[in-house]
Amino acid sequence: MVEFSVIVPARFASLRLPGKPLRDVAGKTLIQRTYEAVKTSSATRIVVATDDDGISQAVHGFGGEVCLTSGSHQSGTDRVAEAATSLQLDADDIVVNVQGDEPDMPGALIDQVVEALVANPLASVATAATGLDNPGQFIDPAVVKVVTDKENFALYFSRAGIPFARNDAEGGADRVPWRLARRHIGIYAYRVCYLHEFTEEPITPLENSERLEQLRALWRGDKIVVVNAREAPSSGVDTLDDLEAAIRLFSRSE
Repeated sequence: MVEFSVIVPARFASLRLPGKPLRDVAGKTLIQRTYEAVKTSSATRIVVATDDDGISQAVHGFGGEVCLTSGSHQSGTDRVAEAATSLQLDADDIVVNVQGDEPDMPGALIDQVVEALVANPLASVATAATGLDNPGQFIDPAVVKVVTDKENFALYFSRAGIPFARNDAEGGADRVPWRLARRHIGIYAYRVCYLHEFTEEPITPLENSERLEQLRALWRGDKIVVVNAREAPSSGVDTLDDLEAAIRLFSRSE
């Protein structure tokens, strides 16, 4: 397995769930749950990138490594890029961006996206997707959908329901093509040189409309290879309902 680092961006000022990384999930903070999930991967180094002293103290408290970053970043990727610079990672080093609100991210999936990046020289980015669990996810804007070409390179990501099924459109919610759709999993592997190149680009119109930064890569013409997750996590923790679901998950497993 090629060597790689995981950088976990975490910010305190979440609009939908303030203080999210420090929320309790069955006896441990959300950021600790995520960190421990990442530790099951083959990563040679795991670093939490944050602008918050409270998060930093919490991570140090459970023995994790922290990189303090600026509070002005517009995205997690910008935070990861600053951390990569501070950590003096080489241009060809591989970094995986795992969001700090993914407490059951399988380590095997982290390894899988790294393997995909290495195996696809045309790809600037590797990410992952899995099937939808129910029809409601197809129309849920919080669930990002992705469509790919025959080589598993991303064609588009959207909060809307894609692909659209014209013949079923008049059949109502029970006819939506949700079994054809795939849910994007917010994990990204890339080399440090590409990470810096990407973050130097301005926000694009499509990215601004959908609020999906991976659309900046497609706008640039970059290739994103999308692996079919052999082991998929549940949706990340974005809302109070998500947090309660995570608490139930870890309460059952421990």
